[in-house]
Amino acid sequence: MGKHHLHSFAAILALPLLIAGCAGSATAPCDEPMSGERCRDERLLYQNDMLQAKLLIASGDLGNYELAEALLDRAQASDVRGEASFYKALLKIKEGPQVDEVLELLQRAADEGQPYAVALLYKIWSEPYLVPRTDPEKARQYHDAYARLDVARSGYPSFEKALALVNGLLAEQPAVATQPLP
Repeated sequence: MGKHHLHSFAAILALPLLIAGCAGSATAPCDEPMSGERCRDERLLYQNDMLQAKLLIASGDLGNYELAEALLDRAQASDVRGEASFYKALLKIKEGPQVDEVLELLQRAADEGQPYAVALLYKIWSEPYLVPRTDPEKARQYHDAYARLDVARSGYPSFEKALALVNGLLAEQPAVATQPLP
C-alpha cells in the first residue's frame, strides 16, 4: 500500500483549527439535510472541496498541491468569506512564494473578511515575512482591520490565536516515514 507519513504533533493539534470555517452561513432550505435543494448540494460540495484542499495542504507533500489547487479553484465560485483565496495564498507560499500573487490573494481574502488572511498580512508587514522590509503603517492597518472583524468582536479567534494559527500553518512539518501497514 506504500509508505504512510505521520506529521508532527503540532500539525495534528492544528488540524481542528485548519478545518475550522468549513460551514457556511445558514439559510433555511440549504441547511435542511436531505432536502434535495440545489443550494444544499452546492454547499456540501464546497465544504468537501475546502476540507480536502486543507488536508492536502496540511500534508506538506508537494505531490498533493496540484489537487489542492484544483479543489480550491472549484471552491472559489462558492466562496464568500475569502477562505479559498487564503488557502490558495498559503499553497503558493508553500510552493515557493510568488509574493505579488500571494499578496493579491491575501488582500482579496481580507477584503472578504477572512481573519487568517488579515493576520497573515499583518505578519508579512510586521516581521517582515516574504517582503524585504517591514512597513509598520501597513502592519498597524491590518491589526486594526482585524479588530473590526465580526470574529474579533466575538472574541474567537483572538488576534493572537489567529497569528498562532497562521504561524502553525506556515511552519515546515517534516514527515516521518512509518512502516507500511500489513
